[in-house]
Amino acid sequence: MGKRKFTIDLGNEKIEVEGHQHKNVAIKYLMKRRRSLLMTRDKDKVEKLYSSVPKTISIVGGHATKTYKINWEREGTTEFEGSRFVFTLAELNPIEIVH
Repeated sequence: MGKRKFTIDLGNEKIEVEGHQHKNVAIKYLMKRRRSLLMTRDKDKVEKLYSSVPKTISIVGGHATKTYKINWEREGTTEFEGSRFVFTLAELNPIEIVH
C-alpha cells in the first residue's frame, strides 16, 4: 500500500505530510515534538516547548478528517510510568468529507 497525502492541522499552522493512516501520521508528528523536548538541555527552552505542544490535532485525508485530543504528561503515570513527556491520543468524532 502506497503512502497518501495528509495535512496536519494544528489550528495555527498546517503541515503537508505523507503516510498510511491518520493515527500513524499524528503519532509520527507528535514523536518528533516529544524528541525535541527530550533532547533540549536548556530548562527554559523545555518549558517554552512544553507549553506550546498541541492539545488537539486534526489529520485531513482525502475522504475523512480525524481529530485527536492529546493528553501530555511530564512523567508517565500509566503504561510508560517514569517516562518523560508521554502522550496519549483519544479520537474525537470523525468528519466525513463528501465530494
